[in-house]
Parts: sequence; C-alpha cells; structure tokens
Amino acid sequence: MKIVVLIARILLGLVFLVFGLNKIVPFIPSTMPPGLAGQFMGALYTSKYLIFVGLCEAASGLLLLSGRYIPLALVIVGPVIVNILLVGLLLTHTALASGIVVTILWFLVYWRVRSAFSGVFQQRVPE
Repeated sequence: MKIVVLIARILLGLVFLVFGLNKIVPFIPSTMPPGLAGQFMGALYTSKYLIFVGLCEAASGLLLLSGRYIPLALVIVGPVIVNILLVGLLLTHTALASGIVVTILWFLVYWRVRSAFSGVFQQRVPE
C-alpha cells in the first residue's frame, strides 16, 4: 500500500504542479469551452483569479512532490478539486473524468496521513 500511496502522491503532485504553472504562464495550448463553461472560464481569466488558483495548485504540487507538509498540501488543493468536480458536473462534462481521477488520488494520499486530520473531526474542542 505504501507504494500505491507514493505513486498517487507523485502523480497528484505532478498534475497540480504542471497545470498550476500552466495557469500562471500558459505553455499548454487550450481552447475556451463553449457555452456557460466558456463564460465562467472567461470571467476567471479576465479577473486574474486563475493566477491565484494556479499558485495554490503549484504550491500544493511542490509540497506533494517534496513529501513535506502533505496534509497542508491536501488542505490547499481540496477546494480546487471540489471546483473541478463541480465544473465537470454542472458546466461541462469533459472535466468530470479528470476530476474523478484527482479525487481518487487525493483520497489515496489522504488515507495515508488521515491521522493528521483527526482533530478536525472532533465534535467539541477540549477546554
């Protein structure tokens, strides 16, 4: 299981590092999706919001690849994955497959470091 988690962590790190850097400095050619998804992406591009998302993705990718602060990287990239899934479900179904893949990778890595999140699932904070 350790090897599976290591491979998942490296793949997740590479995905978010490459595509995060691509949001900051575009080097992979892409086209705007049609319809509502294109309008949504256009708004994110023109407002420069995607630069912040790219920075979060690239930072998480670096942390995952380095093997340090893995729980922090999972927390930073978690909302990005939720947005990938929501865009895939609600706007364009082409993003759904990649969202499912990164979600599975995220859960594999999470399962290995789940003890770091134990305090989050407490009903009450001890006083």
